Amino acid sequence: MGKGGLEPPRLSAHDPKSCSSANSDTSPYLVFPKLLTKTQQKQVDLLTKFFTSRRQGLSPHTIAFYRTCLNPLVENYELTPEGINGFLSNLTCNTGGKFAYFRAIRTFCNWLVHNDYLTDNPLKKVDPPKPARKILPSLTIQQVQYLIDSASNLRDKCIISLLVDSGMRLNEIANVKTGDIDWTNHTIKVWGKGNKQRRAPFTENTATMLSEWLSRNGHSNNVWNMTRRGIQSMLNDYKERTGFPCNAHTFRRTFASNLHRRGMDIEHIMRLGGWESLDMVLRYTRSVRFEDSLKLYRQLE
Repeated sequence: MGKGGLEPPRLSAHDPKSCSSANSDTSPYLVFPKLLTKTQQKQVDLLTKFFTSRRQGLSPHTIAFYRTCLNPLVENYELTPEGINGFLSNLTCNTGGKFAYFRAIRTFCNWLVHNDYLTDNPLKKVDPPKPARKILPSLTIQQVQYLIDSASNLRDKCIISLLVDSGMRLNEIANVKTGDIDWTNHTIKVWGKGNKQRRAPFTENTATMLSEWLSRNGHSNNVWNMTRRGIQSMLNDYKERTGFPCNAHTFRRTFASNLHRRGMDIEHIMRLGGWESLDMVLRYTRSVRFEDSLKLYRQLE
């Protein structure tokens, strides 16, 4: 790839949008391998060590995210405040996309400092891009029920209901196995981000549908007989049919928001959903907190 050229990321969870460099080469003729400077080659070698050190604890999708964001940086710029600022400035995506790149760079730089490859973190002198803080969509209980009623088969109803009940990520629900289901406590053992295990809860209503689905379709290793991409495609079809946002991220926000509406403390929500900190839970429940504030405002009219 030419100097500064970036491949567009293909991830939804951390999608840096379709970023590319402003000075990317787009020649249709023969492209020879890029000759790296000694500094760039050293950075590439360090990046390889970074990937090797984290391979056991990251999903292939997260590794792909880091490669997309970091390879163009280390191959074209120096890991200095000036180099990182130049790299971020040359990205042609929006601020949200740039912030995704910044997050990957921050993780890499923290690793370099922690392992004594750098004595000082260059990001101390780099201002992070500030993405817009939008109120992210979540669904009401009535909208969720409409989606479930609109589903054309029991499998799809189960998947939607389980996503809303548990707050599972797409990769987590795609890898559910029959042996992971605890029917007594209505929980499912899942492996989340960072290869961390947790138990995801589900309701009696979902348990009834799930039991019926499994009784009809055996107990194969793949509960849904679908891949991750297949589930994603199925959910997108229902989005087109109903007009409601229908994806694992929306259902995860719905899980957090509906529990918050019912009065559950955000610390409990954090543990049930497998979040590492309260920050993301607070972000997911912003719409609920605004609704509560608006109700108080209306009472003053």
